[in-house]
Amino acid sequence: MSAVATLDLAQWRPTLTDDEREAAARTIEDGGVIRLPRLPFLLSERERRFLSPEWSDGRAKNISLDGTRLKGATGTAEDQAALAAMIARFAAGAALLVTTLFPRYAPYVKRARTSYRPLPAVGRNVSWRKDDSRLHVDAFPSNPMQGLRLLRVFSNVNPHGEPRRWRIGEPFADFAGRHVSAIGPQWPGKAVLLNALHVTKRPRSQYDHYMLQLHDRAKADLRWQREVPQVVHEFSAGSTWVVFSDQVLHAVTGGQFMLEQTFTLRPEHLKDASTSPLAVLEQMTGRRLLPH
Repeated sequence: MSAVATLDLAQWRPTLTDDEREAAARTIEDGGVIRLPRLPFLLSERERRFLSPEWSDGRAKNISLDGTRLKGATGTAEDQAALAAMIARFAAGAALLVTTLFPRYAPYVKRARTSYRPLPAVGRNVSWRKDDSRLHVDAFPSNPMQGLRLLRVFSNVNPHGEPRRWRIGEPFADFAGRHVSAIGPQWPGKAVLLNALHVTKRPRSQYDHYMLQLHDRAKADLRWQREVPQVVHEFSAGSTWVVFSDQVLHAVTGGQFMLEQTFTLRPEHLKDASTSPLAVLEQMTGRRLLPH
């Protein structure tokens, strides 16, 4: 299973030795999860009112902040501005954490969408492809990443002490090795057609094709979901964790009230690019999976 490494840090801009930073980079790039049990995201007294599902418009699992645009929330303009400010404050803290933990990433990492999840993690009526209680790696039908890594910072802000429960599965290479030979490449012209029809935001590379197929095959195989080596891990209320979610097989099985920040990073800016899903899949398929 993917390792869960605990760091005893209590600040969003922690003080670390060079050896500690190198160890953190090795852990996360090898497909581990970095757990920070003493690093809470503290809400002000006025922000604690947002610890209720009533702020979600109910149409999506997340309230998201993309730049300055808040989506998925209800409330007055004043309420939404305060909620956006809370989420933006988390985004700033997550950025400090990532650039301090992984200084080699700092010049290259880019902040993507920030989300707040006030709804229960399980119980929504969704299709099997969108069922995140099934083990999966992150890949998106409409948003091809074209090789970019997905580095995510999560923080459990549950006010009732409820942990966020994850199942964490086998290493990415073991999982991908079971399926790659049966997937086959994306047929010529498909990426251009999907992009022209606005099904995707940009052309879907061969890499995105394989990652999406792996995502779907994992979620569709209920026997594998039951039998694959895995561990259940609880991230306590008031804790934070960091993971490459395109590499670690994960499933959420419980919890409510969480903040999440996504960062993107090109594989060549890792400490060891050979550990990336792109490098693993190119080695397995014997072909380049990104355009020249």
